[in-house]
Amino acid sequence: MGKKLFALRGATQAVNTADDIEKRTAYLYDELLKLNKLEEGDIVSVIFSVTADLDEKNPAAALRHAGRAAALSLFAVQEAFVKGGLSRIIRILIHCYLDEDAAVRHLYCNGAEPLRPDRID
Repeated sequence: MGKKLFALRGATQAVNTADDIEKRTAYLYDELLKLNKLEEGDIVSVIFSVTADLDEKNPAAALRHAGRAAALSLFAVQEAFVKGGLSRIIRILIHCYLDEDAAVRHLYCNGAEPLRPDRID
């Protein structure tokens, strides 16, 4: 069986402290890897976006500080402002290789569930 390129999505809400941003980012990342039986060696890149109200720590730096993704390409951007959008949100997009018949699982947690109610287990 071959491998295919996939994009895993997820989001979490965090309190605007370096500690909570690190904790929530690491949890989101770890859970996505666990849910999808994904090894870091099969990850191509990780992109984060954050709402403007989370300015205490960059989630890419937070993930590295938490001891993850040392050899991966990480990138973070500020999410576009949308009136009425959820605040204090960290989004993640992981490009990775999984078995071609993989049933990918996404994760929206800790207050981010309204972003994608169709992807809640």
